[in-house]
Amino acid sequence: MIELNMEDVMNVINLALPYLIFFGAFLLVALIVIVLVRKLVKPKRFMVRAQAGIAIFLVFIIAANLTAFGPLSTLLTLATGKGKISEASGSHAKAVGEKIAAEGIVLLDNEDNFLPLESKTKINVFGWASTNPIYGGTGSGAMSDAYPTVSLLDGLTKAGFDLNNELSEFYTAYRAERPASGIFEQNWTLPEPAVSSYPTEMVEGAKNFSDTAMLVIGRSGGEGGDLPQDLKTVTYENNSEEYPDFGEGQHYLQLNRYEQELLDLVTSNFDNVIVVYSGANAFELGFTEQYEQIKSVVWVPGTGQTGFDSFGKIISGEINPSGKTADTFVYDLSKTPYFNNIGNFDYKNMDEFKVNVFNSDVTPTFVNYVENIYVGYRFYETAHEEGLIDYENTVLYPFGHGLSYTTFKQEMGQLHTDEAGNISVDVKVTNTGSVAGKEVVELYYTPPYTNGGIEKASVNLVAFDKSNTLEPGDSQTLTLTFKAEDMASYDSYNAGSWVLEDGDYNITLRSDSHTVIAEQTYHVDQTITYGENSKRSTDKVAAVNQFAFAEGDITYLSRENGFANYKEAVAAPTSFDMSAEAKAVFRNKVNYDPSDFNNPDDVMPVTDAKNGLKLEQMRGLSYDDEAWEPLLDQLSISDMVNLIGFGGYQTAEAKSVGKLSTIDVDGPASLNNNFTRVGSIGFPSAVTMANTWNEELAKEFGQSIGEMAVEMGVSGWYAPAMNMHRSALAGRNFEYYSEDGFLSGKISANAIVGAKEYGVYAYIKHFALNDQENNRLKMLATWSTEQAIREIYLKPFEIAVKEGGAGAVMSAFNYIGPEWTGSSDALLNKVLRGEWGFRGMVITDYFGGNGYMDTDRTIRNGGDMALIAYEGDGNVLDDTESATAVTAMRQATKNILYTVVNSRAYSEDALKQGMHVWQIGAIIINIVAAFIILLLEVVVFKKFRKKVMQWKEEKAIQAQEFES
Repeated sequence: MIELNMEDVMNVINLALPYLIFFGAFLLVALIVIVLVRKLVKPKRFMVRAQAGIAIFLVFIIAANLTAFGPLSTLLTLATGKGKISEASGSHAKAVGEKIAAEGIVLLDNEDNFLPLESKTKINVFGWASTNPIYGGTGSGAMSDAYPTVSLLDGLTKAGFDLNNELSEFYTAYRAERPASGIFEQNWTLPEPAVSSYPTEMVEGAKNFSDTAMLVIGRSGGEGGDLPQDLKTVTYENNSEEYPDFGEGQHYLQLNRYEQELLDLVTSNFDNVIVVYSGANAFELGFTEQYEQIKSVVWVPGTGQTGFDSFGKIISGEINPSGKTADTFVYDLSKTPYFNNIGNFDYKNMDEFKVNVFNSDVTPTFVNYVENIYVGYRFYETAHEEGLIDYENTVLYPFGHGLSYTTFKQEMGQLHTDEAGNISVDVKVTNTGSVAGKEVVELYYTPPYTNGGIEKASVNLVAFDKSNTLEPGDSQTLTLTFKAEDMASYDSYNAGSWVLEDGDYNITLRSDSHTVIAEQTYHVDQTITYGENSKRSTDKVAAVNQFAFAEGDITYLSRENGFANYKEAVAAPTSFDMSAEAKAVFRNKVNYDPSDFNNPDDVMPVTDAKNGLKLEQMRGLSYDDEAWEPLLDQLSISDMVNLIGFGGYQTAEAKSVGKLSTIDVDGPASLNNNFTRVGSIGFPSAVTMANTWNEELAKEFGQSIGEMAVEMGVSGWYAPAMNMHRSALAGRNFEYYSEDGFLSGKISANAIVGAKEYGVYAYIKHFALNDQENNRLKMLATWSTEQAIREIYLKPFEIAVKEGGAGAVMSAFNYIGPEWTGSSDALLNKVLRGEWGFRGMVITDYFGGNGYMDTDRTIRNGGDMALIAYEGDGNVLDDTESATAVTAMRQATKNILYTVVNSRAYSEDALKQGMHVWQIGAIIINIVAAFIILLLEVVVFKKFRKKVMQWKEEKAIQAQEFES
């Protein structure tokens, strides 16, 4: 669940403040009246005071109604949502989570086939992380605490292993819980007792208990901050005052001193050691090669709440591991091409764009994607071919690497082509070992490269599949298909479009990105340019240059002359000034005025027409059907303002077209309603999902999400998240799939398809180049070549739209060059809606304003809706009168309506939802309050009459006494 943000709380209080002031002012006046009438005769004094009291009650009810049905209506609707998850769908989700973990946990090393262990084997489990492993991450990807979580130790115990409980009790006594981290504050502390604190008798007891040890190392990540390159700059508590955990120059993804000492202790006392890495970010595991006692290495990226059951079964051999790495593991992350260009970089010449965010002055920041298209394995394989690196001493575990308890033989058939440009090849997979298992088939292409020509990586994933479970001796033939145009490169400097150059393309069957099993050659006779008159078959409009503005004045890595510019390109930034050309188009709250962008030729659209149509009549119609126009003519300005401005965890009601409100929820590894606190069980992380290389399993995951969403009354799912693992240190890598856009796209597309079967629309996020958490709210200008943008960072989104049929998109916090992604015409209109043919709605990332987010700018450039549920900074449109603004409002509203009417929200069952719970409650309360007021008035008047009679009698008696 998303944590509480006090800024949001104060904003909500501020919304209700005018009504509170109104009530407070009336209360004060009423109290003054009550005091001033003390000299009136008793009956009058009673009546005035009683009526004042009733009036206070009445005004309180009125103020409460104005607040509830006004600024807080959206929040009340969200907070009182219906629905809960049934036992059946919950059980299904649990089973799917276990499957994902079973196929996504990766056996990285297994010397002498040490694993699996026999059941009932005694194991000494070392490392504080063994008692607090990594289940997922923080932020929108966090899990619900309503479900029990299977721990690592639970998983081993349930698999039949006998564990040394003295060790786990020792770690729990040292520290019971992992230090809390969240979106707004991170504590990176890694609890690990000093080896000097291990009692001698405990170590001796462990040696007597078993000669097998398991060492668990954990690293967590989350939304809001990247894993630190320098621990001195973040919140971190050392485990001892004797010496710091991390030395000078160490980063978070390498062993710290306490872990190293523990490793030495374990390997010096036990001959059989299993290293388990619990974390989604690729860790420096080169140390495992330095100890002969380390027999096996297992990567467990994030198990969700049930996945450690599968972990235990993998260790016991009940499950045969079949996962393959979705990222490359290297020996030294500080030598990666991106390492000097991640982190905090502030502009020095942008003071005129300074804004105040969370009571701090903020100026724009930047990050340079200097590595160009050479991300992950694409760099290492190409650098190896060009002789830039010593591959064996650079890469520990290649992309696509993973071991099994059995062996397989893969046989590649001949390439087959058809007139449509499809290329297919059969791969026969045979289990040549002694136990049943699954095998991943990976197909790559190597394009022809001309020195100094279009940049090209030497190895590129183009197709993959996974076998069924094969018994020993059994075979299965898998057919892998792709298009010739899939091997085209984007030539931004000459053709300005996709280009498939002539020459030989080697199609290679590999066991990982580096190890070739077999190969075939596909020959292109003549260069094909997919320009304006000859688009790719999957494009609606030909792709042409759109992102020249994002390149900036930066030296990008080039393959030319064997990466001759490597040292210059990957160096840390030396310029901290944005160019005058980029500054001229940079926009934030300081310099954006809607009237500057109004078109005098725009015609004011029709509004408030009485055509008698309802949104439900549009269900199933194409986006371009003319029947939409008279419906859109009915829209009122206020309905459009609400739909666009209040899209946080919902789409708002629009009475003018009979649109129902709908509920949207987080997150990528579960369903979490942050208002009702109803949530689903937490699935394994996206990295674990990608490690399965199993598209069918990804679809089953989406189906489980859809099944539970229906029960929760949810129509929209803020997922999948598919930004790239550009850096191993990125905070949200657990939430994103891979360093490879093709793998990410295929897995996410199937998850989308699965959810869509239940009528749930998925918001694919964060569109785009949102690959760093640091400075994400500080106008982070992300600079990249157009080729890298298209081939690397947009690739998963493109597949999710074209193959997954995504109906919703979430833009990102960052800027691409000088343009905020949430208002980038090039990104949202030209590419997403134009080239890819996307039809649906685009929502912003969480709309905190942040000094640059503005819904007017959003809807004029292809966005549709603000992710916020109350009036904040910039989400309510200022311009609702110009023809340009209202035209943009109408278009944005249509996009929202199109997605929603074709979702489960307009299924026959969902249309019966009726009034919201809080509205029914409010009506009941108002009726009761009215009855109470009438009753009080009756009582007051009776007492008043009685008091008048008493007063008259008293006066009469007084008169008689006076006369006598």
